[in-house]
Amino acid sequence: MRSKRDNGNRIAAHHNAAILSLQSLTDILVGIDDAEIIKQEAFGSRKIGLIYIRTLVDLERLNESIIKPLKTRPTAPLLQCVESANVSQFNTLEQAERNLMSGCVLVNDMIENVWWAIKLPTSLGRSVQPSDTESVVYGAKESFTEQLDQNITLIRRRLPVVALKTEKFSIGTLSNTSIVLMYLEGITNPNFIKIARSKIKRIDFDQFLADSQVAAFMDDNIHSVFPQFLSTDRPDQCSWSLGLGKVVILVDGSPFALVAPITFFHLFQSPEDYFLRWIVASLFRSTRYASFLLSSLLVPLYVALTTYNYQVVPIQILGVLLESRSRLPFSPFWEALLMLVTLQILNEASLRMPTKAGQTLGVVGGIVIGEAAVTAGFVSNVLIVLVGISAIASFLVPNYQLAKSNTVLQFLLLILAALFGIFGIAVGLLVILAHLNALTSLRQPYLAPVAPFFAREWSDLFIRAPLPWQSTRPKSLAPLQRWRMGGRKS
Repeated sequence: MRSKRDNGNRIAAHHNAAILSLQSLTDILVGIDDAEIIKQEAFGSRKIGLIYIRTLVDLERLNESIIKPLKTRPTAPLLQCVESANVSQFNTLEQAERNLMSGCVLVNDMIENVWWAIKLPTSLGRSVQPSDTESVVYGAKESFTEQLDQNITLIRRRLPVVALKTEKFSIGTLSNTSIVLMYLEGITNPNFIKIARSKIKRIDFDQFLADSQVAAFMDDNIHSVFPQFLSTDRPDQCSWSLGLGKVVILVDGSPFALVAPITFFHLFQSPEDYFLRWIVASLFRSTRYASFLLSSLLVPLYVALTTYNYQVVPIQILGVLLESRSRLPFSPFWEALLMLVTLQILNEASLRMPTKAGQTLGVVGGIVIGEAAVTAGFVSNVLIVLVGISAIASFLVPNYQLAKSNTVLQFLLLILAALFGIFGIAVGLLVILAHLNALTSLRQPYLAPVAPFFAREWSDLFIRAPLPWQSTRPKSLAPLQRWRMGGRKS
Protein backbone atom coordinates (compact mmCIF):
# COMPACT_ATOMS: atom_id res chain seq x y z
CA MET A 1 0.00 0.00 0.00
CA ARG A 2 1.33 3.40 -0.92
CA SER A 3 1.91 5.85 1.89
CA LYS A 4 0.14 9.21 2.06
CA ARG A 5 3.42 10.94 1.17
CA ASP A 6 3.84 9.14 -2.18
CA ASN A 7 2.28 11.92 -4.21
CA GLY A 8 4.39 14.62 -2.57
CA ASN A 9 7.53 12.50 -2.99
CA ARG A 10 6.84 12.04 -6.70
CA ILE A 11 6.44 15.80 -7.15
CA ALA A 12 9.66 16.50 -5.25
CA ALA A 13 11.52 13.83 -7.23
CA HIS A 14 10.29 15.37 -10.50
CA HIS A 15 11.54 18.80 -9.43
CA ASN A 16 14.90 17.44 -8.36
CA ALA A 17 15.34 15.47 -11.58
CA ALA A 18 14.43 18.35 -13.92
CA ILE A 19 17.23 20.74 -14.88
CA LEU A 20 16.64 24.37 -13.99
CA SER A 21 16.28 26.30 -17.24
CA LEU A 22 13.97 28.77 -18.94
CA GLN A 23 12.39 25.89 -20.84
CA SER A 24 11.75 23.75 -17.73
CA LEU A 25 10.17 26.74 -16.00
CA THR A 26 8.08 27.46 -19.09
CA ASP A 27 6.83 23.87 -19.02
CA ILE A 28 5.62 24.00 -15.41
CA LEU A 29 3.88 27.35 -16.01
CA VAL A 30 1.65 25.97 -18.77
CA GLY A 31 -1.96 26.95 -18.02
CA ILE A 32 -1.00 29.92 -15.81
CA ASP A 33 -2.20 32.84 -17.92
CA ASP A 34 -0.85 35.53 -15.59
CA ALA A 35 2.72 34.22 -15.90
CA GLU A 36 5.08 36.52 -17.82
CA ILE A 37 8.07 34.84 -19.48
CA ILE A 38 10.72 36.93 -21.24
CA LYS A 39 13.09 34.32 -22.61
CA GLN A 40 15.80 36.62 -23.90
CA GLU A 41 16.23 40.34 -23.44
CA ALA A 42 19.45 42.11 -24.42
CA PHE A 43 20.74 44.77 -22.06
CA GLY A 44 24.03 45.84 -23.60
CA SER A 45 26.42 42.88 -23.58
CA ARG A 46 24.19 41.01 -21.18
CA LYS A 47 21.41 38.53 -22.06
CA ILE A 48 18.72 38.25 -19.42
CA GLY A 49 15.72 35.97 -18.98
CA LEU A 50 12.84 37.16 -16.77
CA ILE A 51 9.97 35.16 -15.32
CA TYR A 52 7.29 36.42 -12.93
CA ILE A 53 3.59 36.18 -12.11
CA ARG A 54 1.89 39.49 -12.95
CA THR A 55 -0.73 39.18 -10.20
CA LEU A 56 1.88 38.51 -7.50
CA VAL A 57 4.50 41.12 -8.44
CA ASP A 58 4.44 44.89 -8.02
CA LEU A 59 4.81 45.85 -11.70
CA GLU A 60 5.75 49.45 -10.93
CA ARG A 61 8.59 48.35 -8.64
CA LEU A 62 9.64 45.79 -11.26
CA ASN A 63 10.05 48.55 -13.81
CA GLU A 64 11.82 50.93 -11.41
CA SER A 65 14.04 48.38 -9.62
CA ILE A 66 15.00 46.00 -12.44
CA ILE A 67 14.09 47.05 -15.99
CA LYS A 68 15.22 50.69 -15.88
CA PRO A 69 18.53 50.04 -14.04
CA LEU A 70 19.42 47.27 -16.51
CA LYS A 71 18.80 49.60 -19.43
CA THR A 72 20.64 52.61 -18.00
CA ARG A 73 23.66 50.61 -16.70
CA PRO A 74 24.24 47.90 -19.32
CA THR A 75 27.87 47.24 -18.37
CA ALA A 76 27.52 47.15 -14.57
CA PRO A 77 27.33 43.81 -12.72
CA LEU A 78 23.80 42.50 -12.36
CA LEU A 79 23.63 42.81 -8.56
CA GLN A 80 24.77 46.44 -8.73
CA CYS A 81 21.98 47.26 -11.16
CA VAL A 82 19.15 45.74 -9.18
CA GLU A 83 17.68 48.22 -6.69
CA SER A 84 16.32 45.76 -4.15
CA ALA A 85 17.70 44.50 -0.86
CA ASN A 86 15.85 41.18 -1.02
CA VAL A 87 17.91 39.24 -3.57
CA SER A 88 18.87 35.58 -3.30
CA GLN A 89 20.50 33.02 -5.57
CA PHE A 90 18.98 29.58 -6.24
CA ASN A 91 19.75 26.56 -8.40
CA THR A 92 16.83 24.10 -8.27
CA LEU A 93 13.45 23.97 -9.96
CA GLU A 94 11.71 23.50 -6.60
CA GLN A 95 13.28 26.71 -5.24
CA ALA A 96 12.31 28.50 -8.45
CA GLU A 97 8.66 27.51 -8.07
CA ARG A 98 8.59 28.54 -4.40
CA ASN A 99 10.19 31.92 -5.15
CA LEU A 100 7.90 32.51 -8.11
CA MET A 101 4.75 31.87 -6.11
CA SER A 102 5.87 34.10 -3.24
CA GLY A 103 6.07 37.24 -5.38
CA CYS A 104 9.65 37.04 -6.69
CA VAL A 105 10.95 37.98 -10.12
CA LEU A 106 13.27 35.25 -11.42
CA VAL A 107 16.26 36.68 -13.29
CA ASN A 108 18.50 34.43 -15.37
CA ASP A 109 21.93 35.71 -16.43
CA MET A 110 22.08 33.62 -19.59
CA ILE A 111 25.79 34.15 -20.17
CA GLU A 112 26.92 33.04 -16.71
CA ASN A 113 23.87 30.73 -16.31
CA VAL A 114 23.09 32.07 -12.82
CA TRP A 115 19.58 32.44 -11.38
CA TRP A 116 18.51 35.19 -8.97
CA ALA A 117 15.22 35.69 -7.11
CA ILE A 118 14.27 39.32 -6.46
CA LYS A 119 11.34 39.70 -4.08
CA LEU A 120 8.92 42.37 -5.29
CA PRO A 121 5.51 41.26 -3.95
CA THR A 122 2.44 43.30 -4.62
CA SER A 123 0.89 44.89 -1.55
CA LEU A 124 -2.76 43.95 -1.07
CA GLY A 125 -2.85 43.92 2.73
CA ARG A 126 -4.96 46.15 4.93
CA SER A 127 -3.56 48.78 7.24
CA VAL A 128 -3.09 48.29 10.98
CA GLN A 129 -6.45 48.68 12.73
CA PRO A 130 -7.83 48.37 16.28
CA SER A 131 -8.53 44.86 17.52
CA ASP A 132 -12.07 43.55 17.04
CA THR A 133 -11.72 40.50 19.28
CA GLU A 134 -9.70 41.97 22.19
CA SER A 135 -10.74 45.61 22.31
CA VAL A 136 -9.63 47.71 25.28
CA VAL A 137 -10.40 51.19 26.57
CA TYR A 138 -6.83 51.79 27.76
CA GLY A 139 -3.74 50.60 25.95
CA ALA A 140 -2.56 50.22 22.37
CA LYS A 141 -5.14 50.11 19.59
CA GLU A 142 -3.01 48.20 17.08
CA SER A 143 -3.74 44.68 15.94
CA PHE A 144 -2.06 42.26 13.58
CA THR A 145 -2.78 42.13 9.84
CA GLU A 146 -2.55 39.30 7.33
CA GLN A 147 1.01 40.27 6.33
CA LEU A 148 3.74 38.34 8.12
CA ASP A 149 6.52 40.94 7.83
CA GLN A 150 4.24 43.69 9.11
CA ASN A 151 3.30 41.59 12.14
CA ILE A 152 6.97 40.96 12.93
CA THR A 153 7.55 44.72 12.72
CA LEU A 154 4.73 45.42 15.19
CA ILE A 155 6.39 43.12 17.74
CA ARG A 156 9.93 44.35 17.11
CA ARG A 157 8.84 47.94 17.71
CA ARG A 158 7.88 46.90 21.24
CA LEU A 159 10.98 44.75 21.81
CA PRO A 160 13.84 46.58 20.02
CA VAL A 161 16.57 44.20 21.18
CA VAL A 162 18.86 41.84 19.27
CA ALA A 163 17.89 39.08 21.72
CA LEU A 164 14.52 38.80 19.94
CA LYS A 165 15.15 35.94 17.52
CA THR A 166 13.03 34.81 14.58
CA GLU A 167 13.14 31.42 12.89
CA LYS A 168 11.28 31.03 9.61
CA PHE A 169 9.71 27.80 8.35
CA SER A 170 7.61 26.85 5.34
CA ILE A 171 4.72 24.39 5.70
CA GLY A 172 2.10 23.08 3.30
CA THR A 173 3.06 21.45 0.00
CA LEU A 174 0.34 23.44 -1.78
CA SER A 175 0.14 26.68 0.19
CA ASN A 176 3.87 27.03 1.06
CA THR A 177 2.76 28.99 4.11
CA SER A 178 5.51 30.86 5.93
CA ILE A 179 5.46 30.73 9.71
CA VAL A 180 7.84 32.41 12.13
CA LEU A 181 8.88 31.23 15.59
CA MET A 182 9.84 34.14 17.87
CA TYR A 183 11.55 34.04 21.26
CA LEU A 184 13.92 36.03 23.48
CA GLU A 185 17.35 34.47 23.57
CA GLY A 186 18.76 34.38 27.08
CA ILE A 187 15.29 34.43 28.67
CA THR A 188 13.14 31.76 27.02
CA ASN A 189 13.79 28.21 28.17
CA PRO A 190 15.61 26.43 25.29
CA ASN A 191 13.41 23.39 25.87
CA PHE A 192 10.33 25.37 24.77
CA ILE A 193 12.13 26.49 21.62
CA LYS A 194 13.24 22.94 20.87
CA ILE A 195 9.74 21.50 21.36
CA ALA A 196 8.06 24.21 19.27
CA ARG A 197 10.65 23.85 16.50
CA SER A 198 10.23 20.07 16.51
CA LYS A 199 6.43 20.29 16.34
CA ILE A 200 6.60 22.73 13.42
CA LYS A 201 8.99 20.51 11.48
CA ARG A 202 6.71 17.49 11.97
CA ILE A 203 3.67 19.25 10.47
CA ASP A 204 2.63 17.32 7.36
CA PHE A 205 -0.33 18.78 5.47
CA ASP A 206 -0.75 20.36 2.06
CA GLN A 207 -2.56 23.63 2.84
CA PHE A 208 -2.81 26.07 5.74
CA LEU A 209 -5.07 29.13 5.91
CA ALA A 210 -5.09 30.12 9.59
CA ASP A 211 -3.18 29.93 12.86
CA SER A 212 -5.80 27.59 14.35
CA GLN A 213 -4.92 24.96 11.72
CA VAL A 214 -1.26 25.15 12.73
CA ALA A 215 -2.24 24.90 16.41
CA ALA A 216 -4.26 21.76 15.64
CA PHE A 217 -1.05 20.02 14.54
CA MET A 218 0.92 21.30 17.54
CA ASP A 219 -1.53 20.62 20.39
CA ASP A 220 -0.34 18.15 23.01
CA ASN A 221 -3.91 16.78 23.20
CA ILE A 222 -5.88 17.16 19.98
CA HIS A 223 -9.08 15.78 21.56
CA SER A 224 -9.41 18.39 24.31
CA VAL A 225 -12.00 21.17 24.06
CA PHE A 226 -9.62 23.54 25.86
CA PRO A 227 -7.16 25.65 23.82
CA GLN A 228 -3.50 24.81 24.42
CA PHE A 229 -2.26 27.89 22.56
CA LEU A 230 -3.33 31.45 23.24
CA SER A 231 -4.58 32.99 20.00
CA THR A 232 -4.30 36.78 20.04
CA ASP A 233 -4.30 39.59 17.49
CA ARG A 234 -2.59 42.10 19.80
CA PRO A 235 1.15 42.85 19.35
CA ASP A 236 1.40 44.16 22.93
CA GLN A 237 0.06 40.85 24.25
CA CYS A 238 2.70 38.98 22.25
CA SER A 239 5.56 41.24 23.35
CA TRP A 240 4.51 40.87 27.01
CA SER A 241 4.38 37.08 26.62
CA LEU A 242 7.82 37.04 25.01
CA GLY A 243 9.15 39.06 27.94
CA LEU A 244 7.83 36.40 30.32
CA GLY A 245 9.77 33.69 28.50
CA LYS A 246 7.15 32.26 26.14
CA VAL A 247 7.36 31.64 22.40
CA VAL A 248 5.20 33.30 19.74
CA ILE A 249 4.28 31.75 16.39
CA LEU A 250 3.15 33.96 13.49
CA VAL A 251 1.45 32.51 10.41
CA ASP A 252 1.49 34.29 7.07
CA GLY A 253 -2.04 35.20 6.01
CA SER A 254 -3.44 35.09 9.55
CA PRO A 255 -4.07 38.20 11.70
CA PHE A 256 -3.60 36.13 14.86
CA ALA A 257 -0.51 34.88 16.67
CA LEU A 258 -0.08 31.74 18.77
CA VAL A 259 1.45 32.05 22.24
CA ALA A 260 2.75 29.10 24.27
CA PRO A 261 3.11 27.64 26.77
CA ILE A 262 -0.07 28.81 28.47
CA THR A 263 -2.11 27.72 31.45
CA PHE A 264 -5.85 27.57 32.01
CA PHE A 265 -5.62 30.75 34.07
CA HIS A 266 -3.95 32.76 31.30
CA LEU A 267 -7.20 32.50 29.34
CA PHE A 268 -8.90 34.73 31.92
CA GLN A 269 -6.33 37.50 31.64
CA SER A 270 -7.12 40.55 29.55
CA PRO A 271 -4.50 42.97 28.14
CA GLU A 272 -6.34 45.75 29.95
CA ASP A 273 -5.53 44.16 33.33
CA TYR A 274 -2.04 45.64 33.15
CA PHE A 275 -3.22 49.13 32.21
CA LEU A 276 -5.66 49.61 35.12
CA ARG A 277 -5.07 50.19 38.82
CA TRP A 278 -4.32 46.86 40.43
CA ILE A 279 -7.39 46.83 42.72
CA VAL A 280 -9.72 47.54 39.79
CA ALA A 281 -7.97 44.98 37.58
CA SER A 282 -8.17 42.36 40.35
CA LEU A 283 -11.90 42.96 40.77
CA PHE A 284 -12.51 42.57 37.03
CA ARG A 285 -10.40 39.41 36.83
CA SER A 286 -12.19 37.81 39.79
CA THR A 287 -15.50 38.68 38.13
CA ARG A 288 -14.42 36.76 35.01
CA TYR A 289 -13.77 33.59 37.01
CA ALA A 290 -17.15 33.93 38.72
CA SER A 291 -18.87 34.55 35.38
CA PHE A 292 -17.26 31.46 33.86
CA LEU A 293 -18.61 29.28 36.68
CA LEU A 294 -22.00 31.01 36.55
CA SER A 295 -22.43 30.48 32.81
CA SER A 296 -21.39 26.82 33.13
CA LEU A 297 -23.45 25.86 36.19
CA LEU A 298 -26.53 28.07 36.41
CA VAL A 299 -28.81 26.22 33.96
CA PRO A 300 -27.59 22.69 34.95
CA LEU A 301 -28.26 23.55 38.62
CA TYR A 302 -31.79 24.66 37.70
CA VAL A 303 -32.41 21.28 36.04
CA ALA A 304 -30.90 19.35 38.96
CA LEU A 305 -32.87 21.27 41.61
CA THR A 306 -36.21 21.05 39.83
CA THR A 307 -35.81 17.38 38.88
CA TYR A 308 -34.08 15.60 41.78
CA ASN A 309 -32.83 17.85 44.56
CA TYR A 310 -35.80 20.17 45.18
CA GLN A 311 -35.65 19.36 48.91
CA VAL A 312 -32.56 21.59 49.31
CA VAL A 313 -34.34 24.63 47.83
CA PRO A 314 -35.78 27.14 50.35
CA ILE A 315 -39.57 26.88 50.53
CA GLN A 316 -40.17 30.43 49.26
CA ILE A 317 -38.02 29.88 46.15
CA LEU A 318 -39.48 26.41 45.64
CA GLY A 319 -42.95 27.93 45.51
CA VAL A 320 -41.87 30.33 42.77
CA LEU A 321 -40.30 27.47 40.79
CA LEU A 322 -43.39 25.26 41.09
CA GLU A 323 -45.69 28.08 40.06
CA SER A 324 -43.55 28.96 37.03
CA ARG A 325 -43.48 25.31 35.94
CA SER A 326 -47.19 24.57 36.33
CA ARG A 327 -48.88 23.50 33.09
CA LEU A 328 -45.57 23.23 31.17
CA PRO A 329 -45.50 20.33 28.66
CA PHE A 330 -41.74 19.69 28.89
CA SER A 331 -39.51 18.36 31.61
CA PRO A 332 -36.87 20.76 33.01
CA PHE A 333 -34.16 19.12 30.88
CA TRP A 334 -35.98 19.51 27.56
CA GLU A 335 -37.09 22.98 28.55
CA ALA A 336 -33.49 24.05 29.27
CA LEU A 337 -32.11 22.26 26.21
CA LEU A 338 -34.64 24.03 23.97
CA MET A 339 -33.62 27.46 25.28
CA LEU A 340 -29.86 26.79 25.13
CA VAL A 341 -30.08 25.49 21.55
CA THR A 342 -32.19 28.52 20.57
CA LEU A 343 -29.60 30.79 22.18
CA GLN A 344 -26.80 29.15 20.19
CA ILE A 345 -28.79 29.51 16.96
CA LEU A 346 -29.28 33.23 17.63
CA ASN A 347 -25.61 33.56 18.50
CA GLU A 348 -24.41 31.92 15.30
CA ALA A 349 -26.93 33.80 13.15
CA SER A 350 -25.85 37.17 14.57
CA LEU A 351 -22.19 36.34 13.82
CA ARG A 352 -22.93 35.41 10.20
CA MET A 353 -24.91 38.57 9.45
CA PRO A 354 -23.59 42.12 8.89
CA THR A 355 -22.56 43.78 12.15
CA LYS A 356 -25.53 46.09 12.72
CA ALA A 357 -28.09 43.54 11.53
CA GLY A 358 -26.46 40.87 13.69
CA GLN A 359 -26.66 43.01 16.82
CA THR A 360 -30.33 43.77 16.13
CA LEU A 361 -31.08 40.09 15.53
CA GLY A 362 -29.42 39.07 18.79
CA VAL A 363 -31.30 41.57 20.94
CA VAL A 364 -34.70 41.57 19.25
CA GLY A 365 -34.64 37.82 18.56
CA GLY A 366 -33.83 37.02 22.17
CA ILE A 367 -36.60 39.25 23.53
CA VAL A 368 -39.26 38.16 21.04
CA ILE A 369 -38.54 34.42 21.24
CA GLY A 370 -38.21 34.47 25.04
CA GLU A 371 -41.47 36.36 25.52
CA ALA A 372 -43.29 34.19 22.99
CA ALA A 373 -42.00 30.97 24.59
CA VAL A 374 -43.25 32.02 28.04
CA THR A 375 -46.61 33.19 26.69
CA ALA A 376 -47.10 29.96 24.75
CA GLY A 377 -46.31 27.92 27.86
CA PHE A 378 -43.25 26.17 26.46
CA VAL A 379 -40.74 27.38 29.09
CA SER A 380 -40.89 28.99 32.51
CA ASN A 381 -40.11 32.65 33.09
CA VAL A 382 -37.54 31.64 35.74
CA LEU A 383 -35.57 29.69 33.14
CA ILE A 384 -35.66 32.65 30.75
CA VAL A 385 -34.02 34.79 33.44
CA LEU A 386 -31.39 32.15 34.22
CA VAL A 387 -30.53 31.58 30.54
CA GLY A 388 -30.22 35.35 30.05
CA ILE A 389 -27.86 35.68 33.03
CA SER A 390 -25.85 32.69 31.80
CA ALA A 391 -25.53 34.19 28.31
CA ILE A 392 -24.40 37.58 29.61
CA ALA A 393 -21.91 35.95 32.00
CA SER A 394 -20.34 34.00 29.12
CA PHE A 395 -19.49 37.28 27.36
CA LEU A 396 -17.17 38.22 30.22
CA VAL A 397 -14.73 35.45 29.30
CA PRO A 398 -12.01 37.37 27.39
CA ASN A 399 -10.78 34.42 25.33
CA TYR A 400 -13.06 33.48 22.41
CA GLN A 401 -11.90 29.86 22.26
CA LEU A 402 -12.46 29.35 25.99
CA ALA A 403 -15.95 30.86 25.65
CA LYS A 404 -16.75 28.25 22.99
CA SER A 405 -15.31 25.51 25.18
CA ASN A 406 -17.56 26.71 27.97
CA THR A 407 -20.59 26.05 25.75
CA VAL A 408 -19.56 22.39 25.44
CA LEU A 409 -19.14 22.14 29.22
CA GLN A 410 -22.57 23.67 29.74
CA PHE A 411 -24.29 21.02 27.60
CA LEU A 412 -22.26 18.23 29.22
CA LEU A 413 -23.18 19.34 32.75
CA LEU A 414 -26.81 19.79 31.65
CA ILE A 415 -27.02 16.13 30.57
CA LEU A 416 -25.39 14.93 33.80
CA ALA A 417 -27.77 17.10 35.85
CA ALA A 418 -30.77 15.58 34.05
CA LEU A 419 -29.51 12.05 34.70
CA PHE A 420 -28.10 12.26 38.23
CA GLY A 421 -28.93 15.67 39.68
CA ILE A 422 -26.37 17.58 41.75
CA PHE A 423 -24.34 14.37 42.13
CA GLY A 424 -23.96 14.25 38.34
CA ILE A 425 -22.79 17.87 38.25
CA ALA A 426 -20.22 17.14 40.98
CA VAL A 427 -18.90 14.10 39.09
CA GLY A 428 -18.77 16.12 35.87
CA LEU A 429 -16.74 18.88 37.55
CA LEU A 430 -14.31 16.31 38.95
CA VAL A 431 -13.84 14.76 35.50
CA ILE A 432 -13.24 18.20 33.97
CA LEU A 433 -10.75 19.04 36.72
CA ALA A 434 -8.90 15.75 36.18
CA HIS A 435 -8.78 16.43 32.44
CA LEU A 436 -7.37 19.93 33.02
CA ASN A 437 -4.76 18.50 35.37
CA ALA A 438 -3.66 16.02 32.68
CA LEU A 439 -3.42 18.68 29.96
CA THR A 440 -0.14 20.29 28.93
CA SER A 441 0.91 23.17 26.69
CA LEU A 442 4.31 22.62 25.09
CA ARG A 443 4.53 19.83 27.69
CA GLN A 444 4.10 22.27 30.58
CA PRO A 445 1.33 21.68 33.20
CA TYR A 446 -1.95 23.34 32.20
CA LEU A 447 -3.01 24.07 35.79
CA ALA A 448 0.25 25.70 36.95
CA PRO A 449 0.76 27.47 39.34
CA VAL A 450 -2.04 25.61 41.18
CA ALA A 451 -0.87 22.12 40.21
CA PRO A 452 2.09 22.09 40.54
CA PHE A 453 1.96 24.73 43.24
CA PHE A 454 4.06 27.92 42.89
CA ALA A 455 3.04 30.35 45.63
CA ARG A 456 4.85 33.38 44.22
CA GLU A 457 2.91 33.23 40.93
CA TRP A 458 -0.43 33.65 42.70
CA SER A 459 0.21 37.40 42.65
CA ASP A 460 -0.94 37.33 39.01
CA LEU A 461 -3.53 34.56 39.14
CA PHE A 462 -6.99 35.27 40.57
CA ILE A 463 -5.95 38.87 41.24
CA ARG A 464 -3.48 41.18 39.55
CA ALA A 465 -1.08 42.35 42.25
CA PRO A 466 0.90 45.61 41.85
CA LEU A 467 3.62 45.31 39.21
CA PRO A 468 6.47 46.00 41.71
CA TRP A 469 5.43 42.76 43.44
CA GLN A 470 5.88 40.83 40.20
CA SER A 471 9.66 41.15 40.13
CA THR A 472 10.32 37.66 38.78
CA ARG A 473 9.22 35.72 35.75
CA PRO A 474 6.97 32.71 36.39
CA LYS A 475 8.93 29.78 37.81
CA SER A 476 6.65 27.41 35.90
CA LEU A 477 8.18 28.74 32.66
CA ALA A 478 11.72 27.94 33.89
CA PRO A 479 13.21 31.10 32.31
CA LEU A 480 16.97 31.48 31.98
CA GLN A 481 16.70 34.88 33.64
CA ARG A 482 14.13 35.08 36.44
CA TRP A 483 14.55 38.64 37.72
CA ARG A 484 12.75 41.45 35.90
CA MET A 485 13.95 44.33 38.08
CA GLY A 486 17.33 45.81 38.98
CA GLY A 487 19.29 43.73 36.49
CA ARG A 488 19.58 40.90 38.99
CA LYS A 489 20.23 37.38 37.74
CA SER A 490 18.80 34.14 39.03
